Amino acid sequence: MTPIEQVAQKLKSLGIGYTSVEHPPVFTTEEADKLIAGYAGTRTKTLLLNNSNKTEYYLVVMSDNVRLDLKKFQSTVQSTRLSMASPERLKIKLGVTPGSVSVFGLLNNVDHDVRVYFDEQIVSTEMLVFHPNDNTQTWFIKTGDVMKFVQEMGFEPNIVAL
Repeated sequence: MTPIEQVAQKLKSLGIGYTSVEHPPVFTTEEADKLIAGYAGTRTKTLLLNNSNKTEYYLVVMSDNVRLDLKKFQSTVQSTRLSMASPERLKIKLGVTPGSVSVFGLLNNVDHDVRVYFDEQIVSTEMLVFHPNDNTQTWFIKTGDVMKFVQEMGFEPNIVAL
């Protein structure tokens, strides 16, 4: 089963709908935004961070036009020396490659050790935009349904000011 099929099957089982746009592979939010112009929804970027010992993992979801204040986030989660997870860690923890990171990677977090954080600025919007663990499609999904997905996967969606 492809990553897209895996995500689609899970969303269907949860009664969650979405709109899909197929496009060539993209590796930045800027590239994706050009291909989905005209569609309504808050464009997101999702980052996987880890501490220096690689014992704590944080999935951070924010608007694609926001730059993460790492020091502020470290203070929020009471951790130090956070950095972007390597491509190897992305594959191990979320089953994805760079350019495909999204909340749907939680499907592959077998250790159930990733903490999920959403920027408070995006949770009040109606629709969020993600890749379905593959950067050849972009999906538009209601924010409430994204939260439902995260919770149904057994994770707590933490809402924070980034």
